[in-house]
Amino acid sequence: QVQLVESGGGLVQAGGSLRLACAASGPTFTLYTVGWFRQAPGKEREFVAAIRWISDTTVYDGSVKGRFTIARDSAKNMLYLQMDSLKFEDTAVYTCAAGQRWSYLGSSSPSSYNYWGQGTQVTVSS
Repeated sequence: QVQLVESGGGLVQAGGSLRLACAASGPTFTLYTVGWFRQAPGKEREFVAAIRWISDTTVYDGSVKGRFTIARDSAKNMLYLQMDSLKFEDTAVYTCAAGQRWSYLGSSSPSSYNYWGQGTQVTVSS
């Protein structure tokens, strides 16, 4: 099955940048959607961004649009999340996910994804 491993998390000051990476292994040719979710302590998991693996179509949550950029490298089976202008409110565990179908509207729902990584901590200091 598909396995996802995140990296790149860490501590950064507000206004700074981080780039998260997600390495996918296994039968990645079956994937249609890859995305990022995040969860802060005491809060529900929330959608961050998603990308259609084949066409590079993207969708973002309004809270990160214009600051975060999702990208993928099909040749390397890598997913990235470039995070700029980070805010304290961005502090959370970020998890990558992959699904076997694409839906623009459904990409923000965890139910659209079949595989999940373990997450990487992003901490933004004020």
